[in-house]
Formats: sequence, structure tokens, C-alpha cells
Amino acid sequence: MDWLERVAKLRRWTSNDVRAPHKPLLLLYALGSFQRDADGELRYSAVEEELKRLLEEYGPARPTTPAYPFHHLVSDGVWEVRTDQGLGSPGSGVRVLRSSGATGRLASDLRVALRKEPALLGRLVRVLLDFHFPPSLHADLCEAVGLDLDPVEAAGGVSGGPGGAGGTGRAVRRQRDRRMRELVLTAYEFQCAFCGYDGMLGASTVGLEAAHVRWWSFDGPDEVDNGLCLCSLHHKLFDKGVLGLGEGRRILVSQRFVGRSEASRQQVLALAGRPVIGPQAGVPPVAGRHRQWHAEQVFRGEAREPLTPAYTGAGGVPVCGVVGGQASLLG
Repeated sequence: MDWLERVAKLRRWTSNDVRAPHKPLLLLYALGSFQRDADGELRYSAVEEELKRLLEEYGPARPTTPAYPFHHLVSDGVWEVRTDQGLGSPGSGVRVLRSSGATGRLASDLRVALRKEPALLGRLVRVLLDFHFPPSLHADLCEAVGLDLDPVEAAGGVSGGPGGAGGTGRAVRRQRDRRMRELVLTAYEFQCAFCGYDGMLGASTVGLEAAHVRWWSFDGPDEVDNGLCLCSLHHKLFDKGVLGLGEGRRILVSQRFVGRSEASRQQVLALAGRPVIGPQAGVPPVAGRHRQWHAEQVFRGEAREPLTPAYTGAGGVPVCGVVGGQASLLG
């Protein structure tokens, strides 16, 4: 059985490009649990709140429940549910999952495969991360679900990724364009489109990244009109839905973001309503369809009103990355 291919083809609810990472999140959580205790089970009533927090942080902006993947992941052949009455899920209702004593864990065949080939765990994790989440969130997500990839990476478990030396060619949907980073950074003249940061270490840029507006894992193309040059900090906040793009290429800041320090005000809150810096003349800006996808699928809540002019510098550029007269580290 090709477990990589099976995991790569997890059935998920789709409608108008809506993100639904419920099953991948539960499976990542289960793999983290297996790594800590290969014989353990996850009682729904005990893990419900933790799964809710995962969905709130890494799932879609709309409210959702972990009961849905807890029941429906069974149909993908990688997960099993048992109640006080025996093997089999009682349904996707929250109350019935609680009252029946429902517990879940990786399917028995998959547990056998993981014991036989420990490096398989890392390859499964890589497929789930690459197919459902942007790279800027991978490390944080592994930490959130309790996955320690150092041992499996040392064993070659994630070195190839899907389709590489450690993966399977059949699990690959498409290949990334390695020119994307260079094209996007050049288009934005090697400065963050949100704050203008343009750090260099010798002849190389440092702390600047090419961000996909519509995530590559959700069919976002490796094209300049789907990219932004962002510093490491603002890339992470953009992918977490703290920052977004509005009409007229204005920066959005989520009302859900809370930052009380001067650094938070200067580096995040002051961006609200400010125009994006770049791209250079003749280069297409972010396409409306990609901006709209990010606004609907990633950006969290409503946008804040712009701060007073006291938080902007010359020419209306936000005072960003400078705290107490010294440059702060962005990302």
C-alpha cells in the first residue's frame, strides 16, 4: 500500500476554492501523538479543545469543529474510531462523540507500516505540510502538534519530499518554479512591500522572502502577479491572516491582532491602510483574483481603521522596524 499517495489524496470538502484543512490537521496531530506514544489513543472529549485551537489558528477564518474530521477521516483509510460499543465511528455530531467515549488513532495497517519503517512518518508529514500549508508555517505547525522531525530528518525521512528521494512520484501534483523568489524580489526591488526593509549581508539579501498571495498548496501559481516580496516578519503575519491586501493595493491589518508594545504599533498596526511598496514600473501587481482568495481564505476577521499620522514617517511610509532609535530584527 502506498501510504504517501493515500495521504496526498485525502478527500476534502471543496467549494469555490474554500480552504478545508481539517483532515490534514487532525492527521498531523495523530502523527505527533503516535511519535510520542505508538500505542496511545486520542479520546475525543480529551483532545477536542486542543484540536479546536489548531483549527482556529491554522484552519479557515470561519468557525469550525474538530468533530467533522474526527468522523470523516475514517473514510480515507488512515484513521480509525472506536467507541464504548466497539470499532466504528458513531457519527460527526459533537454530543455523540463525547457521550459514546469515542477515541481515534491511526489505522492499524498504517501503525504497522510506521513501526516497520520509522522514516515513513517524516515523509507523511512532509506531504501533509507541502500540500496544505505555506512553508512559513511548517515549523510552527509541527511544534503545535508536538512533532519532532529531527530524528526522522537524520534518517532521511523528509529529505526528498513528495516525489523526491524520500517520496513518491505519484504523490506529486506539480513542481515549484525555482525562479519565483528571484523574479518576485527583483520585481519589488529587493525591499519588503509592506515596510520597505531591504537588508543585505555582503552581496546577499537577508530576511527577505517571496510570499505567495494565493498559497502554492492551493493552486497558487509561481508567477509575479501572485507574489509579494516581504520581510520574514510580515511574510509570517501575512500567511497567518494578520495582514492582507485590500482595494487599491492598501494593506489590511486584522482587528483580531492585539499588540500593546510600541514595536507592535510601529511594525504592524501602523501598516493599516498604507499602500503597498512596488512593484517597479512595467511589472504586474498582485492580481485581483489572488488578492480576493487571500482575503476570503486567510485574512482573519475585519480590517482595522488606519492609525493616526503620528505612526508614519516621511512620505506616509510606516515607521516600521525601528524601535528606540535602533533597527529591530524583522523575522
